Amino acid sequence: MSASRYCTLVTLGPKHEPQARIVDPMEPGASFEVYIATNPRSRKVDEIRKDPRVTLLYFDPAAPGYATVIGRALEVKGALKTAHYKKEWLGFFARDSPDTYTLYKVLPSRMEVMSPKDGLSGDPRTWRPEIIDFK
Repeated sequence: MSASRYCTLVTLGPKHEPQARIVDPMEPGASFEVYIATNPRSRKVDEIRKDPRVTLLYFDPAAPGYATVIGRALEVKGALKTAHYKKEWLGFFARDSPDTYTLYKVLPSRMEVMSPKDGLSGDPRTWRPEIIDFK
């Protein structure tokens, strides 16, 4: 996950069809929680309000490998919002103007990883990745 600057965020659209877009997440935390900022008027904000289930897909073409985080996006407000900010967002969202962006914390319920360089090659017959279920 750290090797990928960007990841793909998948939400569920109005007709329950998957909607994918590239986002610039913060580095994952100790429990693999991920913070993502976006425009408060974007479609993904409405989609997450209606159904907070999301998927994040990280891809490292150099390794190659990937990590998929499946979980729920929770909106972050107040002091926690300004505490979780990365400098790369500056051209899009002003840290001192938290009303210019919506911040989400994605809490993982499941993670799938394929990273041969790290000894995580999954099942060679079925290609099933290594799977971590979070409590």
